Amino acid sequence: EALVRWQHARRGLLPPGEFIPVAAETGLILPLGDWGLEVACRQMVAWRRSDSAAMQGARMSVNLSAKQFDQPDLADRVGEVLRKTGLPPACLRLEVTESSVLSEGAMALGTMRALEKLGVGLHVDDFGTGYSSLDYLQKYPFATLKIDRSFVQGIVNDHESRLIVSTILDLARSFGMDVGAEGIEDAEQLEQLKTMGCPCGQG
Repeated sequence: EALVRWQHARRGLLPPGEFIPVAAETGLILPLGDWGLEVACRQMVAWRRSDSAAMQGARMSVNLSAKQFDQPDLADRVGEVLRKTGLPPACLRLEVTESSVLSEGAMALGTMRALEKLGVGLHVDDFGTGYSSLDYLQKYPFATLKIDRSFVQGIVNDHESRLIVSTILDLARSFGMDVGAEGIEDAEQLEQLKTMGCPCGQG
């Protein structure tokens, strides 16, 4: 997954929470998002050209902000980046939050259908923290649910967190979707997720 950071001249390495909200308010999130998508795709192409056999089947995930997802020509923009970089569409996954999809309604469905037609995969990011409506899982062409880190952090000692994660895993299987857990920070969390049958994780 491509994650943006800012190497500031005076303040050092800044996490996204320090500057993404300002970028969203000022409109700079759009050129930042376009730049990030292209850089991520170029990096994936470079890795695929390496001698590593493991990289040939790798895929790059890139987060989309709500403002990016709101662009009516988003699919055209993504398609142009794929053409410029030479990355096969099947190697790219775009991650959107529940709230950004549901706030756009019918337009969101059109955008997602266009991205799906390109061959790009779609992930629901931070699943469980937004609307969590079963209706949109049926309506929109998502390939993967990503379990939010807030549930993963409590999975070892908190019964409710385990129950939520278990429910999301069952939900993904019922819809024939892939599923992954975000924010795995230690071996205990990893083992608990494995025990519960979670097939993929980040951390």
